[in-house]
Amino acid sequence: MLAAVTMNPVPDWADLKVVAEAERGVVRLWHPDDADRLLDIHSRTEVMKWLDQSPMTNREDALERIEEWNMTAAANPGFGTWAVVERQSFIPAGTVFMQALPDGAGEVEIGWYLHPDSWGRGCATEAAAALLKRGLSSGLDEIWALPAPDNDRSIAVCRRIGMQLLGLTDRWWHRPHLMFWAGAHSGQRPSVSPDAPAVA
Repeated sequence: MLAAVTMNPVPDWADLKVVAEAERGVVRLWHPDDADRLLDIHSRTEVMKWLDQSPMTNREDALERIEEWNMTAAANPGFGTWAVVERQSFIPAGTVFMQALPDGAGEVEIGWYLHPDSWGRGCATEAAAALLKRGLSSGLDEIWALPAPDNDRSIAVCRRIGMQLLGLTDRWWHRPHLMFWAGAHSGQRPSVSPDAPAVA
């Protein structure tokens, strides 16, 4: 695991598209100057274990990831992987994303992960709530969150942003995940049912 890095923040958001705003932070595109911070986040096993990814080991991979994410966001309005940035520090606390689920019928997932130094401060909750609101108000009929059954932090965020726990499924990622759901309309019902009752 790499040691925490000292990095220069990106102070000017003029060239960085802000996609959502919260009281204490913004959701914006990742910038190449954020590469050291992204590498620090992605080098940590305590973060990557929830993504089923191997830790990142070099800055070039971080730069490639940022370029890939920004190209995806440009090509698919409403979908992407963005930096969660606190207003006071200008340094990314972590990532929030909106993406189509694999092997699905157009279902959309919201997700997030933060650097451990930003855990427990409400950054994920504020960013996820802002992005969830943006997604539902921009025409998405429903949005899903799929935390691992033992990912207590993400489960707590789902509850705090008002998502409904439906149960367990392995429908999309082919391993058990909790199904949290939010719909755009009052009285709406989820389009997909769980495979098993909720255990959280």
